[in-house]
Amino acid sequence: MSHAKRRFGQNFLVDPRVIADIVRVIDPQPGQTMVEIGPGRAALTAPLLDRLGQLTAIEIDRDLHSALRARFGQRLHLIAEDVLAVDFLALGPAGLRVVGNLPYNISSPILFHLLGVAHHVADQTFMLQKEVVERMVAQEGSKAYGRLSIMLQARYTMAHQLHVPPRAFNPAPAVESAIVSMWPRPLEEVAAVPWSVLEKLVADAFSMRRKMLRNNLHAYRDRIDFRDFGLAETDRPEQVPVSAYLAMAQALAA
Repeated sequence: MSHAKRRFGQNFLVDPRVIADIVRVIDPQPGQTMVEIGPGRAALTAPLLDRLGQLTAIEIDRDLHSALRARFGQRLHLIAEDVLAVDFLALGPAGLRVVGNLPYNISSPILFHLLGVAHHVADQTFMLQKEVVERMVAQEGSKAYGRLSIMLQARYTMAHQLHVPPRAFNPAPAVESAIVSMWPRPLEEVAAVPWSVLEKLVADAFSMRRKMLRNNLHAYRDRIDFRDFGLAETDRPEQVPVSAYLAMAQALAA
C-alpha cells in the first residue's frame, strides 16, 4: 500500500460513515459521466463505481495505479497527469460531473482551472479545507469574503454540505475539512460577464484589503462612478456584493 506523500498533499479518507455521507451528497446515477480527482486508495472510487458502472479518475501518483487497476480493471479509466494539465472538455460530453478529495495545497488553482470549463460541467462536489469552503460561500461583510468568493459565486451556485473532522483521514490533517457542492450558473446568466476584466478588478480591489475603494480602485475612477453601483468611495472591498463587482466589470468592458 502506497504511503501518503506530502508533495501531493495526500490525506486518505478512511471513515466509512463519512464516505457514505459524501456519496449521498454526490448521488451518483447509472449512466452519468463522472470524473474523480485524486482517487487515492479508492475510498470514494469504489462506491461511485458501484453506482455508475464506470468512472474516469485523475491520479498523479503512479504508485497508486497498479492497485487501482487490479481492483477495478476496465471500469476505471485512469489518467496519470497533474489535474492542472488535464483538458476536461476531452473527458466526456457536456454535463460532466466532477468530484474529489482535492489536495489542499493546490485546491484554489484547481478551482480556477475548472472555472474555464464550467459550461461543460453539470456539478462539482469537493472535499476541501473547511476554511477554503467558508471563503467560497462567504457573503459580503464577512471576514472570509474575498477574491475566491466573488470569482466563484459569479459563476456557480454553491452550498457548504458537510463538516469532515481530521480523524476521518489517515494521516489526519492539521485542519478541518468540508464538502462543498457547486452548480454552474446557466450560460444566459454569465454569457455577458467579461471574466478577464472582472478578475483584474477584483484582484485590484483586494490588493490591500483594509484600504477603501477610492485607494485600491483609484485607477478606475475616471471610467466609473462608484455611486452608479450603489457604492461609496469609502467602502472597503469586502463590503461590495458580487453583483456590484459584476456590474462594474461590465461597465469597464463597455
